[in-house]
Amino acid sequence: MSKLLMSRCHHNLLFKINAFSAYILYFLSLSCVGFGVIKALKPRTDEFTPRNIDLFYTSVSAATVSSMSAVEMEAFSNAQLVVMMFLMFVGGEIFISMLKVHLNAYKMTRKLRDEGGYESHVSVSPLTASHGFDQMELSVVKVVDETGSPQDFDDESLKYGSIRFLGWVVLGYVVVVQIIGIASVLLYLGLVSGAENVVRNKGIKRLTFAVFTVVSSFASCGFVPTNENMVVLKEYSGLLLILIPQLLLGNTLFPAALRGVLWIDRRNNMAKYLLRGSGMEIGYTHLLPGVQCLMLVATVVGFVLVGFVFFLFLEWNNAGLDGLNTYQKVVGILFQCANARHAGETIVDLSTVAPAILVFFMLLMYLPPYTSFLPIENDEQITSKCEGKEERRNTVVQNFIFSQLSYLAIFIILICITERKSLKEDPLNFSVLNITLEVISAYGNVGFTTGYSCDRQLRADPKCVNKWYGFSGKWSDEGKIILIIVMFFGRLKQFNTNGGRA
Repeated sequence: MSKLLMSRCHHNLLFKINAFSAYILYFLSLSCVGFGVIKALKPRTDEFTPRNIDLFYTSVSAATVSSMSAVEMEAFSNAQLVVMMFLMFVGGEIFISMLKVHLNAYKMTRKLRDEGGYESHVSVSPLTASHGFDQMELSVVKVVDETGSPQDFDDESLKYGSIRFLGWVVLGYVVVVQIIGIASVLLYLGLVSGAENVVRNKGIKRLTFAVFTVVSSFASCGFVPTNENMVVLKEYSGLLLILIPQLLLGNTLFPAALRGVLWIDRRNNMAKYLLRGSGMEIGYTHLLPGVQCLMLVATVVGFVLVGFVFFLFLEWNNAGLDGLNTYQKVVGILFQCANARHAGETIVDLSTVAPAILVFFMLLMYLPPYTSFLPIENDEQITSKCEGKEERRNTVVQNFIFSQLSYLAIFIILICITERKSLKEDPLNFSVLNITLEVISAYGNVGFTTGYSCDRQLRADPKCVNKWYGFSGKWSDEGKIILIIVMFFGRLKQFNTNGGRA
């Protein structure tokens, strides 16, 4: 009886729960478990006694790959950094998309099994097995010739095999890209003694730094195990150049890179199917058509170049770039602009950057990762959109769904209310621009922050101590709770892309 009950619960959890509820359950569970483990582990020093709200805030930030910090990173022990590393890895969009692919394949297996479609009627050949089909999958293969080469597949079998194949391709992509990144960082630290000395003097293990930074960069989180983020390593251009591909391949350029990997194996029937079809057909939105991938690459490069030119002309003499030669400045600015979309690592104090650049960064953080200027839209897409709008008008509840900008405005207003005392007494730190940047950064799961400086206080507080964590670390508990909601909302924004009827 208990086995039957567990089986029914397992079936309902996998097949009945909708994607939105599954995402909420996943991130809430991840954040709570991460908080519990981080709290249970010993910090680096006994003097480190953060409050529970700050630890939970950090756990949510790592799980949602937002990198909004309320605790100095060097206060965490090596074991706590490993936990945060795990949260960032399993909270990354590519990893979650891979889980969805394997789950879809499992659902199809259960569906075919329940429908009695697994009476195998052909033999297994080594070549067939090597193309991703096991004994049960062969039940849907139409023909296998004498040489063992698979011939014609029906649509359902090819779709099923392609989904499984895609899951392993994405897994291989994640592992290979990050292993190359970690090996490159370790090699760089081994060859450049100055960079290694910085890491060693911080009391951080070289392997921990390499793995943590690469995982964070690939997941587009932005956490770095040093208090100053990448500011303390800004002069090491080689390290910045190693991390830039991790930032892009793990986020904005993933669809193009994935399509390139499939194209390399284009002789495979399943790779051909995936390249020929659309990701929407198999429920994998990261698999974009070839033309859209080209437009995406052009858009990503365009945004980085525009930001680079802005920064070059307005902030070439920024105090944060003092001491760098021309080459180091160029690489540093390129690194900064590449992070502006979704990663959040920084080499300068953003509070010293021109407001025009901060506004441009806010635009980049607000835009979805796969924003592209695709000029062509076929008639079927337009018709389906129009029909969808007609249907939505008939749903009263849909009329109360706001646009994402409206929600952000509401969050900013709420935080201005919770921090109204600080806005009045400390207007240079608690400016509306800084609050807006923090909120949009949390929504975009980026992690950019202007920080907090005791030097900017109009009425100097003798008890004030400068800390290397984000601006929101100085907010009230109510403000932090609102920003936690913003981080979750930002991580789930894909479910509200059609909002705004209200």
